[in-house]
Amino acid sequence: MKKVILILVIFSVFYVKAQDKPSPILFIYDASGSMWGELDGKTKKEIASEVLSTTVSNLPNNQNIGLIAYGHRKKGDCSDVEYLVDINNNSKTKINSVVKEINPLGRTPLAYSTTQAINSLRDSNTKATIILITDGIESCDGNICDVVTKAKAEGIDFKLHIVGFGLKDGETEQLKCAANAGDGNYYDASDASALSEGLAEATSQTIDDAPGNFSVYTVKNGKPVDALVKAYKVGTNEEVDGRRTYGDTVFLSLPQGRYDFKVSALENSRVEPITVTNLQSYNDKISHQTISFDGGKINLITLNNNEGWDCTSKVINQEGKVVGGSRTYGRPKLIEVNPGVYNVEISALVMKGLQTTFIFENVTVKSGETVDISHNFKTGKAIIGIKSDDDVLLDALISILDKSYGKNITGGRSYTSPSSNPKEFILNPGIYEVNIKPVLKKYNGRFKTFTIEVKQGETTEKMVRF
Repeated sequence: MKKVILILVIFSVFYVKAQDKPSPILFIYDASGSMWGELDGKTKKEIASEVLSTTVSNLPNNQNIGLIAYGHRKKGDCSDVEYLVDINNNSKTKINSVVKEINPLGRTPLAYSTTQAINSLRDSNTKATIILITDGIESCDGNICDVVTKAKAEGIDFKLHIVGFGLKDGETEQLKCAANAGDGNYYDASDASALSEGLAEATSQTIDDAPGNFSVYTVKNGKPVDALVKAYKVGTNEEVDGRRTYGDTVFLSLPQGRYDFKVSALENSRVEPITVTNLQSYNDKISHQTISFDGGKINLITLNNNEGWDCTSKVINQEGKVVGGSRTYGRPKLIEVNPGVYNVEISALVMKGLQTTFIFENVTVKSGETVDISHNFKTGKAIIGIKSDDDVLLDALISILDKSYGKNITGGRSYTSPSSNPKEFILNPGIYEVNIKPVLKKYNGRFKTFTIEVKQGETTEKMVRF
């Protein structure tokens, strides 16, 4: 994780320095023998050459571009580093034609090639953005992190980004250290698409950028997570800045104000995006937010007339996607979700009426914490029996209409069994119209309608005779 305190000391004032012409970008290009290895049916040399050419072609017309390559002339020579295109060059075509002709051959002298790049900036008193592309780790006993750290301490003005192309787990520690020391980012590229994305982002974050004033670090279970961080003006969809963390601290440039952050994990597709709202940035100091994808919990309590009640539930994120839920069975229910802001919709079972669903809005769940939410539904009982004039249970159809809204709420069939006749209905308090229609043919055309009032916690009974 980057040293926020150190950067705060260096950049005690948040500023933007206007320039007529952007500072140069100097690419250090991997031409070691391993670039003949294949990814998705193409050599890494072909992929890197095509992607770098596209990246260079997309740069501004007034952008000066230099090129250093290593490993392209001699197999075992750790000093095989050549400055192929001077940093004062402004021809994209020249860079692309030179890259196309490079023949991967030798070793991977990362420390030495970076030293040569930094020395050129020292000698010309030029500030620049250095972008190192490598498909392997140091193979010449150098330490690129030490090289970059010493150059920064000397006061040489540069930003270093490193793009690791097809590296394995455990091979990136020194590269991340060097990018961190060089005030840049490490980008991990496993294929052509990721290489293109990494180079595009690296060339967009140059030495000319104002130093970021809001740092974000993303973790899950205590380990860094590669994530996409986007900042929006609070309460809007207006994006102000966005960065990818690549498992490290990322710095956003945000004018003083309040922002909503949407953070999406890129390493685990099952991890839902997190929204963190109303974060404050300042022009004269660095703000910081660590965002954890560790789960938080919702303790859902569903009641009816102050007693536990069986309900179904849905937890819905800010994009309207259902990300969790459970049936309560009348007991408190813990639902684990990623940190974020959710709506929780509960639907009571068995009871009928117009108040059988409730939505808890904007429930904020924080990592490692439990938030309690509770809702108490209200009902009463209506017990309706149907008999013939000679006191025999009568099979009939029952429909119940809410008088206030003119909406049919529920209904049923009484049959002729004492277990279902009288028939019990659990209803929200209110005034209902009840319609009874016997099933037997002898009662064709006959029906009865009456009104009942259901009160909370009370039972209303009605026996209807035909």
